[in-house]
Amino acid sequence: MNNIVTAIALLLLTGSAPVFAQDDVKEQLVVPLTDPGKPGSMEIGLINGFIHVVGYNGKDVVIDAASDGQRRTTRSESRNTESGMRRIPTGNSLEVSAEERNNRVKVHATSHAKPVNLTIKVPQRFSLKLSTVNSGDITVENVNGELEINNVNGPIELTNISGSAVANTVNGDLRATFRDVDPKTPMAFSTLNGRVDVTFPSNAKANVKMKSDRGDIFSDFDIDIEKAQPKATRSSQSGMYRVSVEDWVYGKINGGGPEVMMKSMQGSIYVRKGK
Repeated sequence: MNNIVTAIALLLLTGSAPVFAQDDVKEQLVVPLTDPGKPGSMEIGLINGFIHVVGYNGKDVVIDAASDGQRRTTRSESRNTESGMRRIPTGNSLEVSAEERNNRVKVHATSHAKPVNLTIKVPQRFSLKLSTVNSGDITVENVNGELEINNVNGPIELTNISGSAVANTVNGDLRATFRDVDPKTPMAFSTLNGRVDVTFPSNAKANVKMKSDRGDIFSDFDIDIEKAQPKATRSSQSGMYRVSVEDWVYGKINGGGPEVMMKSMQGSIYVRKGK
């Protein structure tokens, strides 16, 4: 049954597709789960495009894939255009497929030449491993599970989530709002150019480790800050010794719990207390 579902996905999304304004291409794929009554997981990796995931009360994974028809032009193509040559269109098909096995869904999308944007509905008890590089953000809403989220040139926003998260981006803000947290799992949130803004339930317990190179740290939790001196790290290379002082801030929320790391180089860090 699962192999049939995958074959249908390939036929639907790589065959002829309806063309909309400005050569937009859109398709929908419905992926049934092997055991809808149990938690599932999904993995997606894009080069260009956004990923938006929302949890709902249904049993299937519903994938809406879209492309705006835009295609990145290579240097050689630019030279050909300048010399009087022109590119002949080869179609606007979406190359997207999905594999499902034992409630594990893996989505494949060819997004090297042009952005592929994915809007996906999943059952609420779902773990996610999502990544993209260019041309989009990653948003997740209303899911309960383990989240591993990576972006490069775009923000990350996690809303009304439960469980645990490890999220990292390079250029963009990182925001997360938890409805509930896993009391045993460490978490991490980091960005290079942007702010880190995380809201935990008021009863959450954590050992926080925070660092902002060019920003400030704010919290409305009563964090018990460690008064220890900054820690020094000594390393050697080619006979030379280098000592660096770590200016991390360590503290405990509600008596302490699993470690939660937050780091930003160019932005401030906000640790908020929810309901």
